Amino acid sequence: MKSLRQLGFLKLPFLQPERESEDDDRVLMLFRNRAELKKAYASLQDEIYRLKDRIKQQEGATQRVQEMLSALEQRLSAQESGYPALVFYQLRGLWQLGRELLEQFAADLSRQLEERERRAHFAEHNRRQFARRQAVQSQLRAAETELAHANELVVALQAQRARLTRFWHYFKRQRVDELLVAARATSAGVEARLVDARAAAEALEREAAPEFRGLSLEGRRAINLAVIAYAEVLCLRLVKTDLVSLARDAVARREVADEYGSRQECEVIMANIARARAILQARTNIAQEVKARTERLKQIARYRGLNDTTPTAESIGIAEGDVLAGQTVGASAARLPNVLAEDTWDLFRVLLR
Repeated sequence: MKSLRQLGFLKLPFLQPERESEDDDRVLMLFRNRAELKKAYASLQDEIYRLKDRIKQQEGATQRVQEMLSALEQRLSAQESGYPALVFYQLRGLWQLGRELLEQFAADLSRQLEERERRAHFAEHNRRQFARRQAVQSQLRAAETELAHANELVVALQAQRARLTRFWHYFKRQRVDELLVAARATSAGVEARLVDARAAAEALEREAAPEFRGLSLEGRRAINLAVIAYAEVLCLRLVKTDLVSLARDAVARREVADEYGSRQECEVIMANIARARAILQARTNIAQEVKARTERLKQIARYRGLNDTTPTAESIGIAEGDVLAGQTVGASAARLPNVLAEDTWDLFRVLLR
């Protein structure tokens, strides 16, 4: 017994590999955690650099806006530069009004046409479902009727077989047995078809309506042509002024231009802008004018691809002498622009893709 106790130290070598394995696992885990922490730290450093760069960009943009506001204040404080600044921003406002009118017009048309196409979509689905339901119900009724006849035949043969009990009915019983087997097989087949027909009817009832995928290609093309026609009508209403070209130049600039003349000349331009805004917002005969120009565009519009929704600018050019009957402002005739080629009223931002 004493010898066995003296051999107790032999347990240590057996435990040592297990402890070394645990230490290795701990060291490996520490290295993994250290690597993950380094990755996280590097990611945070990159994010800090990005945020600092964005802050610098925002500070630069803020500084530029402050400089523009300061320059605008200086312009407005002086009579010589204040009136041109007013004209400049009123021209930009006139352009923005045209764009807002087009956006509202396109939104109204899209909403109306989308609702119409949605109703047509589900109406067509219901028509197809009705036809399929009629076919399935017809198959179901035919299977039920055929099964009833087959079961009646089985019952009749069973009754006939039950009456054939005499020994001289042996051969007749054999014939009836054969007929009964065939009748039962027919009944089983008809019952299987009935089960399939019921399953088809249930599947048809559970079938959900297909999702409406939005406006069709034809619908988007129709809306775009109507929006282009509306843009033309807006230009035609101002055809005897140069306000459209002046507004385009003002929108293209970032700073106020001093090209509008003296105070009296600026006041005349601002009065014309006020009348032009009223004319653009007038709803008199707008539907008829847009419809007439849309019909014209439908006849001449051409598309580069089968899936394009916007016609080519060359195909919708306005012919010489194309004017709109009605009151306009100004006295000098100006060239009527190709609204699509010149992106009048920011037309491309309004058109549907």
